Amino acid sequence: MVTPGIRVLFFEGCPNAQPTIELIQSILARRGIAVAVEPVQVDDPDQAARLKFLGSPTVQINGIDIEEQRREDSPFFGCRLYRHNGEARGVPPAELIEAALAQALG
Repeated sequence: MVTPGIRVLFFEGCPNAQPTIELIQSILARRGIAVAVEPVQVDDPDQAARLKFLGSPTVQINGIDIEEQRREDSPFFGCRLYRHNGEARGVPPAELIEAALAQALG
């Protein structure tokens, strides 16, 4: 099995960063995948552009954003909302993380 590289990009003070990291860790533990989640603090728009940061928090697996339809979006240094089942929230839904993880693992 290929071990995925998982990063959570965020800016200082983001209230959704830690809950997102904890959700990912929970999913990984449930699936028996021993991989660390790398938190990456994004400090400015230039760094955001380099890292393909699409708002805080951004989850990337193997350098690819978990939201397929957003992968070509321009970098955004602000808060991120994830849309799922007609609602918007700051923490990505578990289903989105699960699907991206399954895709990365092949």
